[in-house]
Amino acid sequence: VQLQASGGGLVQAGGSLRLSCAASGRTFSNYALAWFRQAPGKERRFVAAINWTGSYTFYEDSVKGRFTISRDSAKNTVYLQMNSLKPEDTAVYYCATGSDTVEVRRRAYAYWGQGTLVTVSS
Repeated sequence: VQLQASGGGLVQAGGSLRLSCAASGRTFSNYALAWFRQAPGKERRFVAAINWTGSYTFYEDSVKGRFTISRDSAKNTVYLQMNSLKPEDTAVYYCATGSDTVEVRRRAYAYWGQGTLVTVSS
């Protein structure tokens, strides 16, 4: 499985970005999908995840109400809509899959994308 993340960039505080992550090599329709992020000098941390049917989502507290994760299984793509961005959201964002269930632990996910940089200016 190869995951290709895109959509990152530079945005002012309060702005929006939409990240996409497309999978190739095999279908991941039966797996949960997740986004993690890694700020400079910090560990990679969980942001959001969605189950394989798309019926259940889970978010890290600091992004609740601002970020929305969704998936299009027909396109093998997962999205992260990010609104009301803050400077503390600045990080490299990674998509991940390979877990049967929604998990917050990094080790639960077998496949990872290369990351896309999001920079939020104040």
